[in-house]
Amino acid sequence: MDLNFRFAIVSDLHITLPHTIWDHPNRFHLVEVSIAAFESVIEHLTQLNLDFLLLPGDLTQHSEPENHLWLQERLAKLPFPTYVVPGNHDVPVLTANEQSIGLADFPYYYRKFGYENPCRLYYTHQLLPKVRLIGLNSNFFNEEGDLIGRLDTEQLIWLEEVLAAADDELVMVMVHHNVVEHLPEQLRHPIGKRYILENSPHLLQILRRYGVKLVFTGHLHIQDIACSQGVYDITTGSLVSYPHPYRVLEFRQDNYGRNWLQIISHRIETLPDFPNLQHLSRQWMGDRSFPFLVKLLTQHPLNLPLSQAEKLAPGLRDFWANIADGDALLDYPQFPPDVRRHIQTYGARASGIPTLIDNHSTLLLGESK
Repeated sequence: MDLNFRFAIVSDLHITLPHTIWDHPNRFHLVEVSIAAFESVIEHLTQLNLDFLLLPGDLTQHSEPENHLWLQERLAKLPFPTYVVPGNHDVPVLTANEQSIGLADFPYYYRKFGYENPCRLYYTHQLLPKVRLIGLNSNFFNEEGDLIGRLDTEQLIWLEEVLAAADDELVMVMVHHNVVEHLPEQLRHPIGKRYILENSPHLLQILRRYGVKLVFTGHLHIQDIACSQGVYDITTGSLVSYPHPYRVLEFRQDNYGRNWLQIISHRIETLPDFPNLQHLSRQWMGDRSFPFLVKLLTQHPLNLPLSQAEKLAPGLRDFWANIADGDALLDYPQFPPDVRRHIQTYGARASGIPTLIDNHSTLLLGESK
C-alpha cells in the first residue's frame, strides 16, 4: 500500500491572551503576536488539504488555564485532526497553583487532540492506515522538584511495547525536548543541555532498534534538522520568536518502495498590528541577547573572563537570530581565533561545506518495510 500524506508542524505557540501577558525586560518571546500569528498560520493551512497538524509543546505562555481553554476551543474548530504534547511552559508546576495547571491536568484539556486516555501523559494514535504517531511527555520533576527534560522509566517500557506491536507501520514520534543534538556538544553544554532529553541516548537506542526514523521536537526555538545514525530530529522554531516559522511536510513512497519526506518551511512576514514583523522581531531578539551571550562566552568551553565576554557580546548581537533562522553561515573574523572557531561550529557547515537543509529539504528515509 502506497503511503502519501501531507501534514504541518507549528511549535512553541506560547498562546497568551492579552490580559495574561507577563512582561520582563529580557523576555525573548514576542507573545503579543501569539494569537494573531496562530490565526495567520491556520488561515494558510486550511487551504492545503492537510491530513493532520502536529504541535510539539509550549502551547501556552505559562500554562494559564484560560490560555489552555482558548487553544482547546480553537483546535476543536479546525478542519483537520490536531495532536499535541506538553512543553515545559505547559506544565511548569507539579501541582496546580494560582497561575498554572498541574502536570497531571494537561491531558484533560486535550482529550480530543491525542489524549483519549487522560490518565496518562503520553499516547499513541493511528493517524492513517499504516501510519502511527507516538506522543511522549518529556517533562520530569526530579527529587528536588526541578523540572527537567527526561523520559521516565514507565514511559520507556510502554514505548517499547508500542513499537514492538507496530512492526508493519510507519511510526513518527513527537516530543518537546530535543532527542538529537542540534548545538555543539548539546548534552554537555551548560546552556544547551536544558533543551535536550537527559536520557536521549537511551531513547535513540530504542528508536533505532525498531527502525523509527522521524522525531519532531520544539523547545529550542530554532529551525534545525539533525540526524544521528538514521534518526532525524526535525525541530521547528517558535511561532512567537524570530523568524516565526512553521513547516509543511509531505511524505510519499516512490515506485521503488522508497520513502521520502519533503519539508517546506514558511514564516509569518506581517500581521495587522505588526506590519514589519520580521524586522521588529529580529531587533527584539537582538536587544535582549546580551545576558545570554555573556553566559555563552563565559561558560564551557570558552570560559572567557567576564570583562572580555562583555566586550565581545555586542558583536554577536544577531548570533541567536541567525541560528534561529536555520542554515546559518557564521563567521566573525574580528574575534580572537579560538572564539571565532567555536562560534563557527554553530553554523551550517560540515567540513567547511555548507549543508543547507534546516528550512527546505527532501529526506530519503529508506525503503518500506
